[in-house]
Amino acid sequence: MTEQHPFEIVQDVVLAASPEQIWKAITEDTAAWMFPTDQWPSVRTVDEYPSHLVTRMEGPDGWFNQLEHVLTPGPEGTHLHYVHSGVLTDNWEQQYDGAAKHTLFYLHTLGQYLANFDGRTVVYVEVRGPDGSIAPDAFERFLAAFGLVGVIPGEKKELDLPVLGPVEATVDYANEYFLGLRTGDAMVRVFGRNLFGDRVGLTVHDFSLDSASEAVRASRADQHAEAWRAYLEKLYA
Repeated sequence: MTEQHPFEIVQDVVLAASPEQIWKAITEDTAAWMFPTDQWPSVRTVDEYPSHLVTRMEGPDGWFNQLEHVLTPGPEGTHLHYVHSGVLTDNWEQQYDGAAKHTLFYLHTLGQYLANFDGRTVVYVEVRGPDGSIAPDAFERFLAAFGLVGVIPGEKKELDLPVLGPVEATVDYANEYFLGLRTGDAMVRVFGRNLFGDRVGLTVHDFSLDSASEAVRASRADQHAEAWRAYLEKLYA
């Protein structure tokens, strides 16, 4: 039997949105700021709209994965108390480190979505780099390719991004592991997962097609995926 290691990641943030807005974002609109979660069967063990939500998945041998959100309104917005708990197995220390760092980035992106794109229809795309993006310097090479080495949150950059084209992008998140870019109609999230033994990856959250048909949005998603995949293949050839 694989050795199991229980874990718990706890974060507290204040978001400039109502509990109702946040509830919708974490239950229905996860693709707008994180990734689609409807493909995983989970049970709401606590469902007290709009203040307390606990979702849980369980598996063999005591495995589980659980997310808790406690939403409390206040004078500056809504306080979110977030707890991610469960069981890790192989390489659990590296998995825990990666999960904790990802949590900070995702909750930040949730705030960016609520502040800038709340309620807008999203085209979501995830792209993983090729084998070469596992290299220790792969994330740094991505930053260098766009002239973003050493950028700090709040900086504005003129960038030529695949599909999105020449745009002014605000750097809303930047550290040694992740990069967050925000334009007037999109967010691009870049994950330096090479630093956790995986490939560099990115997600595009495109809000520019609010009133378009589902077919048009699907075509746009294909464009993003193909363009970014080709870019990363060339970068890490």
